[in-house]
Amino acid sequence: MSSLAHGAPESTPAIGTSVSADDFKRAFRGHPGGIAVITAYGEKGPVALTASSVSSVSADPPLLIFSVSALSSATPTIIAADTIVVHLLDAEDISLARAGATSGLDRFADTSAWSRLATGEPVYHGVRAWLRCKIVSRMDAGGSTVIAAQALQVDVERDLEPGEAGAALVYYNRSWHRLGEHSRLD
Repeated sequence: MSSLAHGAPESTPAIGTSVSADDFKRAFRGHPGGIAVITAYGEKGPVALTASSVSSVSADPPLLIFSVSALSSATPTIIAADTIVVHLLDAEDISLARAGATSGLDRFADTSAWSRLATGEPVYHGVRAWLRCKIVSRMDAGGSTVIAAQALQVDVERDLEPGEAGAALVYYNRSWHRLGEHSRLD
């Protein structure tokens, strides 16, 4: 039970205390996240990482947020970039999602799978959708950085009609899942 009859919390932790990292992870294991691959181009070339933290914030102006872990080798380049590309993936893009999540892999070895936009950012071909974005804000948050970005350009390869099931790719309980008609709960 999280609250009493009068709406007051049963127990409120003192400022500065928090749940353990294991308990926090346990709570979020049951909360699925959509999958995206974030790319940027830096002094050492292109970088990419897989993220399950991408969320739309506003349609007007078109803003999104995501977080990047300090543990990722791609993070310094993404944080330093003025612009990035956010690739919104579906189940057809599982190999790209896995590649972006695998440490030490050259995510740009297959030069036929990606190219640079006229503005310089690396973009993968054939993904469900991608957005070229300008980073508008960065905020340190624990061992991560939260980034807010404004969409400047969009390409939707596999569009969905409102209410259509599609084949969304989500990360849930430490594994990849495909959402579709079979998972619909009307």
